[in-house]
Amino acid sequence: MQIAARTVASFHYTLTNDAGEVLDSSRGREPLTYLHGAGNIVPGLEKAMAGRGAGDAFQVRVVPEEGYGAHHPQLVQDVPRAAFAGVDTIEPGMQFTARSPEGVQHVTVTRVTADTVTVDGNHPLAGEHLNFAIEVTEVRAASDEEVAHGHVHGPGDHHH
Repeated sequence: MQIAARTVASFHYTLTNDAGEVLDSSRGREPLTYLHGAGNIVPGLEKAMAGRGAGDAFQVRVVPEEGYGAHHPQLVQDVPRAAFAGVDTIEPGMQFTARSPEGVQHVTVTRVTADTVTVDGNHPLAGEHLNFAIEVTEVRAASDEEVAHGHVHGPGDHHH
């Protein structure tokens, strides 16, 4: 069976940046499983998965526009340190949820001074090329319930 709409695919992956640094990998864990066509993985990877079958191994380079998007400088801002009242230690790399006029936003701390904290609302991989090494381990037909819900359900039951 080939990966197409209304199929569930499982695959192992290793994700690297352009410098060759491993950013994430499923090796040593269960394969990642997703419902094809439901937007469960980045668009560029989903496009590259189409037509593949169990046992296929390949490499794909996903451009930012088909990954986590371009990096938007306007999503980087300095916030008064006082906005973090009750947080004793703030360090670069920490993540927070912020409320803004646009709604809830996830931000990552990129710099801390005595008076300000610089936060970045971009996805940590925004603007990056994503280099995937993929090994497809299984492809099966999706259940009607999985298709209706837009995601894969756990083995033998409905897991939300």
